[in-house]
Amino acid sequence: MSTLNLTLLTDLYELTMMQGYFKTGNHDVAVFDAFYRNNPSGGAYAICAGLEQVIDYIEHLSFQKEDIDYLRSLGIFNEDFLEYLSTFKFSGDIYAIAEGTVIFPREPLVKVVAPIMEAQLIETALLNIINHQSLIATKAARVCYAANGDGVMEFGLRRAQGPDSGTYGARAAIIGGCKGTSNVLTGQMFDVPVLGTHAHSWIMSFPDEYTAFKTYAQLYPDACTLLVDTYDTLNSGIPNAIRVFTEMRDAGITSKSYGIRMDSGDLAYLSKKARKMLDDAGFEDAIISASNDLDEYLIQSLKIQGSQITSWGVGTNLITSKDNPSFGGVYKLAAIQKDGGDFVPKIKLSENSEKVTNPGNKTIYRIYDKETGKIRGDLICLVDESYDTSQDLKLFDPNEPWKKTILPGGSYTMKELLIPVIKNGKAIYHSPKVMDIQKFCNKEKETLWDESKRFVNPQKIHVDLSQKLYDIRNQLLNQA
Repeated sequence: MSTLNLTLLTDLYELTMMQGYFKTGNHDVAVFDAFYRNNPSGGAYAICAGLEQVIDYIEHLSFQKEDIDYLRSLGIFNEDFLEYLSTFKFSGDIYAIAEGTVIFPREPLVKVVAPIMEAQLIETALLNIINHQSLIATKAARVCYAANGDGVMEFGLRRAQGPDSGTYGARAAIIGGCKGTSNVLTGQMFDVPVLGTHAHSWIMSFPDEYTAFKTYAQLYPDACTLLVDTYDTLNSGIPNAIRVFTEMRDAGITSKSYGIRMDSGDLAYLSKKARKMLDDAGFEDAIISASNDLDEYLIQSLKIQGSQITSWGVGTNLITSKDNPSFGGVYKLAAIQKDGGDFVPKIKLSENSEKVTNPGNKTIYRIYDKETGKIRGDLICLVDESYDTSQDLKLFDPNEPWKKTILPGGSYTMKELLIPVIKNGKAIYHSPKVMDIQKFCNKEKETLWDESKRFVNPQKIHVDLSQKLYDIRNQLLNQA
């Protein structure tokens, strides 16, 4: 697949600031953190996604002649700056949390360490990519949790906000747990399963429903899922499907996958009736799948009602994350290094305490309960800090520091989450295949406590600061 040049996928002020740094001779190395403040949909976690596309963007970042000509036409950029852009290449370092990882608010998902001009330029595209895919991966994880082991297919392409949202959103949905997508381009680009049956128009194009079903079964005997709600689900659709399945059985045709799909009506009631009709006809292994504006809440409700659906097609509400359509990730300056010296921590203040940033050149350690493997919390600290898991570890809430927890030595394990992906402008990390990222993500979700997976009032996972970072933060706040 050809790579689209996304160099001008940026906000104008990134380029005006960049020219300002250039004209004032500011070549300081800066640390920027990309993070988010609140979990989508009121949940207790999110899923990180989009890193492969960030790396691809960085590797192909260059201003072509037509880009320079366009910027010149705006009348706000000087020729010496445009000449600099004509040979521009990103030269910094990027650290990131691996795709498919369970993540929490306020911890850096991506850390950029680069000359401030370069770090400023990539802000918009980086956030665009990470915000979108992390949002859809998180929504998919919630939907798959509600499905409780049933297969979930993503098929929201026609309702997505454009081709890119549909294609990369489907990629993210697979990472979050969907077994496949209807989007053929996503299947081609990322080697993921593509799934689908037929529309109501197929049925309506034939003289009758039975002939439509029979023809489809003859064409696709190993993937014969019949849409039964075009006319009358119980009195026509299901009986005609059973008639076709019976003819296939009598002819000795064994289907690898067969069943029915419903796209309207009372899905709980209809699925229970359908299950009995199929079972009575000897088709106990026939799949009952459903669609029709599903999301995690409706799927969970249908499960509670005793629905017999075992395969779910989720479109609009998944690909758009309809109840929470933006991820809210931000990109903030955390430290500046002058003339090769130490990094000087920087902090952003706000009357809204939620918007006060964590300063310094940081990393993240995930802390697991050694016995269960579940997450106890995350610890944000400075890069030069290290920990001995044989020693007691004190954790405290940075907003309410009197709330403390002591983890006895030997009762916990730790893993550093930020890994180097770009070094001196060159990619040193190559993303796994999407289906391998999904397997990793499924294991990641197992590290969450059940209490943190529920949709209503979930138990939050604590993200704490090290004592050293907490003291620096308070020092900067007091100075300000």
